[in-house]
Amino acid sequence: MLKNALQGQLEFPELMKDLSTLTSLIRVPSFLSSLELFLGKLCYFDTIVIVTYKKSFKPILLYPSDPAEKSTTLQLYLNQAYLLDPLFNSISNGIAPGTYRLVDMAPDSFEQTEYYQTCYRDFDLVDEINLLIDLDKTTTCAVSLGRKRAVGSIRRTEFNNLKRVFPMLEALITQFWLAQSHEFTNRAPSSGPLKLALKTFGQGVLTDREQEILGLLLKGHSSKSIAEQLGISAGTVKVHRKNIHARLDTSTQSEIFTLFLNHLDALDRGQKESHEQTSL
Repeated sequence: MLKNALQGQLEFPELMKDLSTLTSLIRVPSFLSSLELFLGKLCYFDTIVIVTYKKSFKPILLYPSDPAEKSTTLQLYLNQAYLLDPLFNSISNGIAPGTYRLVDMAPDSFEQTEYYQTCYRDFDLVDEINLLIDLDKTTTCAVSLGRKRAVGSIRRTEFNNLKRVFPMLEALITQFWLAQSHEFTNRAPSSGPLKLALKTFGQGVLTDREQEILGLLLKGHSSKSIAEQLGISAGTVKVHRKNIHARLDTSTQSEIFTLFLNHLDALDRGQKESHEQTSL
């Protein structure tokens, strides 16, 4: 399968047969595992994660469903770190359905962020392609295919394979969601105050402008990118960055990232305690 995927070899009759098989499985649990096998014929990947994103909710993991495959890093992503992810932020900003490389969605300094170093270093990924499907007006599905460094970046032929079949995959995954969404939405975790996490991080210590800049830094924007977005000079951004470190008593982005995760933990605990008190 690796050789065929890398060389882009998939004959039309075989393609039609595989798509027909997927169509017949829309209403059964094995649809997602069969989808993985089909995608493997179009593009070689080492990891696959299928997640839905909905406004005001934490991401819902659809696949893999085996708890043993949910690493600590994946759990960190699903519960907290997704807020800093280019994929999540692109969806939140209204990106159109389609096939995208992560590098095309990420801010210019994303690979220098502590979030990237923590999550992507653990998975040892060198490249990632995302298939984005709008399931309804508020819910987006992302099929993320990751490639490890040993194999190298995903080739153009593989990327084009995925783009060619995207319209059919979009239709199939949408129909799968219509048929089986109740299996996942019943256990959907609410994001509660986490959606306000970036706005409240450093509140009372940082100025509004410093909070705004800090949020962009955590997402992977360079001083130049921040300056362009906010309409200020790069020199002004650097002064703000210096002040942020002084006010938070930090000297590295790693320390800021740790503070941010602690902030998220506190918000999560507060939500749970509030829910427990309401239930009494």
